[in-house]
Amino acid sequence: MKTTGNTILLTGGNSGIGRALAEQFHALGNRVIITGRRREVLDEVTRANPGMQSAVLDVRDAQQIATFAQQIVQRHPTLNVLINNAGIMKPENLSTSPVSLTDAEATIETNLLAPIRMTAALLPHFRSLPSATVMNVSSGLAFIPLALTPTYSATKAAIHSYTESLRIQLRKSNVEVLELIPPYVQTELMGSRQASDPHAMPLGEFITEVMQLLRDSPDAKEIRVKRVLPLRFSAEQGEAGYRKQLDGLNPMF
Repeated sequence: MKTTGNTILLTGGNSGIGRALAEQFHALGNRVIITGRRREVLDEVTRANPGMQSAVLDVRDAQQIATFAQQIVQRHPTLNVLINNAGIMKPENLSTSPVSLTDAEATIETNLLAPIRMTAALLPHFRSLPSATVMNVSSGLAFIPLALTPTYSATKAAIHSYTESLRIQLRKSNVEVLELIPPYVQTELMGSRQASDPHAMPLGEFITEVMQLLRDSPDAKEIRVKRVLPLRFSAEQGEAGYRKQLDGLNPMF
């Protein structure tokens, strides 16, 4: 992926990894449009980054996505990069009776259905351009689950698989398909405590390494910082190694 000269749509760009990516691409001179559900938060981001644009969008709403995709192409015909970043991560207790599905269903709608819908809505436009990029943000937990967040882990495994299939189907086209695989990062994805957790990778370090990888490895299909490699390649450790790592990731169960 080239890091300059783009018009980039980034979902969930109002905080965390999404905001940091948006600011880095904006600083490089790209035209960046971020989405989120709260106008006041989006306005705070764009005020801090003059020239960045924003749009209110609930990615859980299929009709909103369809309408938004049509409008964004009309307003920004040079749009050539989609970064599907919006996501939620909720703990779930599967031992309760009955099991509540509220968080699970919202997680599936946000983390899996939304990027599938957004990608499908924008692909006809992308196919009309000389080149375009779809980047899906998965997680190290796509490859080894955190039992505390079963649906989050499952959606990230699914988005990894979807991204692989999408890349194969589009490999003879002008659309490249990338996957960004974050480790545990200091954001507020699971609350304010995560943002200062010493076990998490500092957000600034993560973004710096990601941008360096994009610059140095423009043909890479997976963007993976060193810290995520043990998770990404957990299966390559063999069954015993995988089980040991799985148990180590889930000591509370």
